[in-house]
Amino acid sequence: MIDVNIANKLRLNKNVVFLDCRFQLSNPEYGLSEYKKNHIPLSRYVDLNNDLSSPVQKHGGRHPLPNLNVFGNLLGDLGIDHDTIVICYDDGTNDNAARCWFLCNLVGHQYTFVLNGGYKKWMENDFEVTTKIEEVIPKKFEINVQDYMITSMNEVKENGEKEDFNLIDSRELIRYIGEFEPIDRIAGHIPGAKNSFWKDVLNESGEFKTKEELQELFNPFKNGDETVVYCGSGVTGCVNYLGLVEAGYTNVKLYPGSFSDWISYEENVVKREK
Repeated sequence: MIDVNIANKLRLNKNVVFLDCRFQLSNPEYGLSEYKKNHIPLSRYVDLNNDLSSPVQKHGGRHPLPNLNVFGNLLGDLGIDHDTIVICYDDGTNDNAARCWFLCNLVGHQYTFVLNGGYKKWMENDFEVTTKIEEVIPKKFEINVQDYMITSMNEVKENGEKEDFNLIDSRELIRYIGEFEPIDRIAGHIPGAKNSFWKDVLNESGEFKTKEELQELFNPFKNGDETVVYCGSGVTGCVNYLGLVEAGYTNVKLYPGSFSDWISYEENVVKREK
């Protein structure tokens, strides 16, 4: 993560690129429309559906990861190489920005940050915004996939209920227990999973909690054990992933397809709380 005050100073550095990740599931045109109205200087827009995901298929969930070669080429087209500082932001929900942060790290980009509090916090500080669309000089981005950051459905199935394996369901509690499911056709959770709602990593102002607060939040999950996070489709789980990293967890993975992928396999068991 990066504080808005530091990000505001860094924008004077020509080797900094902001990625505007604003998006609404209920209105897919919203993000680009808002970007055109105004955005942080040096921003380029990236779309959750078109850039940070690949088309939905039978398996892979509602927001499958993009083809990583294609995503690496996109970063290059946006003027990003391995020396570029990348700052991802959204409206302040931090979920879409965290998804972008995760993908940049997954293809090997080390200098990627989430703007803590997002565009909302930027505007609250009266920092400069613009309608100018930057002229981008493409660069060559060499991908270096960090396979350790992700895990598969089969690995989750094999390890989910083991004692030394942390499986974290990032959805809100009523979805985890199966009381209410507004999106997926089956309600419940993956066997072995414990619930830690992704919004709990944020404080009342929408910023990430301190390291000490995050350590307390994730205390039920032993640091050092393999820790896998999932959500509904692999987006909000990235917020918990980032929260765990900020708390000092060293063996964290994302199950990209998440619950929507899990239930696409008819043989998979789903648990519900009574």
